[in-house]
Amino acid sequence: MSKLALFGGEKAKKTPFGTGKRFGDEELQQLKEALEQNTLFYWSGSKTKELCKKFADMYNVKYCVTTSSGTAAIHVALGALGVTEGDEVITTPVTDMGTVIGILYQNAIPVFADLDPHTYNMDPKSLEEKITDKTKAIIVVHLAGNPADMDSIMEIARKHGIKVIEDCAQSYLSYYKGRLAGTIGDIGCFSLNDFKHISAGDGGICIMNDEDLYYKAFRFADKNYDRFSKDPAALRRIEFLAPNYRITELQSAVALAQLDKLEWICNRRNAYGDKLSEAIKGLPGISIPKIEEGNKSSYWFYMFRIDENEAGVSRDEFSKALAAEGVPNQPGYIPTCIYEYDLFLNKNAYNGTKAPFDSNYYGKEINYFKGMCPTAEEILNTAIRLTVNEFYTEQDLEEVIEAIRKVSSYYSGK
Repeated sequence: MSKLALFGGEKAKKTPFGTGKRFGDEELQQLKEALEQNTLFYWSGSKTKELCKKFADMYNVKYCVTTSSGTAAIHVALGALGVTEGDEVITTPVTDMGTVIGILYQNAIPVFADLDPHTYNMDPKSLEEKITDKTKAIIVVHLAGNPADMDSIMEIARKHGIKVIEDCAQSYLSYYKGRLAGTIGDIGCFSLNDFKHISAGDGGICIMNDEDLYYKAFRFADKNYDRFSKDPAALRRIEFLAPNYRITELQSAVALAQLDKLEWICNRRNAYGDKLSEAIKGLPGISIPKIEEGNKSSYWFYMFRIDENEAGVSRDEFSKALAAEGVPNQPGYIPTCIYEYDLFLNKNAYNGTKAPFDSNYYGKEINYFKGMCPTAEEILNTAIRLTVNEFYTEQDLEEVIEAIRKVSSYYSGK
């Protein structure tokens, strides 16, 4: 049995991780063309229009709307679907705040469904239990590039007349039974921030096939201005409040060049993640992320779970030992489920008030507390997250596998 690096042994990861340039001449050329237009306004220039067409073609959908961020994309989707004060929106408790910000800005109430213990995605059974007569929409998060159980979720949503938004910020070119994540619900939302598969610094994208939703989303992202009307007066005929979430031509220019690299990026990440799962499955006390048959994950990150009794070691100790072997990782994903954040525990979305939780349009009480979604909490308490990057090499993969096996063998004695 090899001595762990944690106790003075030789590291399993002997070489630096592979790196590469995310941006290059292709982005520079697109930026040059954008600047030569003499306008950086999305409606006047050509880059945003090109981006919308290119992305819609890639996803084989009819319509695409750009936004200033992935968070904005979800807010736009909620606005287009008519989510408003007094409505409930069901989503997952293990996600970024960007998933729920738009719900609160619409003065609606976030409701959290529990997760499947193996995919880390929304559990359809828990989803259905959370539906009330106030439920207006569902935001499905395809966590870390792994598609959620969309057939079950869509069946439940249609039965209850509820709209579905897919949060695909972490799941570019992920497939659910041969269909692209983001094309199954009513609206798919994507992020172009600097920490996703592709980046324009920031930015977001909404896709849909419904023409009415397209016009509503387009207007909601642009202060409710009607830029399609031939009547000049219609531009300023504002029917209701909407934010300014416009993308710039510079962001769209970079995103255009990045899209050309997206298939390569996602294929590299998919191969890395799948090979890692194949190599460590069956190790005592280690549960790999479950990718359902027929699905394809693009692995924004890789997260496995530790059963401390079987593994013979605590999750935190396993994490420390793995880091000592030269494999950076973090225990869990986010510190706690979102509903354990002070904002929810104290119902303080708008500082100094209880809005929207005490809205007369809502008319009932909701409380958030530890234990609301026990499986989600267990996932965060037992998971270890590894970085996945398209520039990682086969040697990187082999050494990461060796490190995990080494730590597992030491503590389990197998």
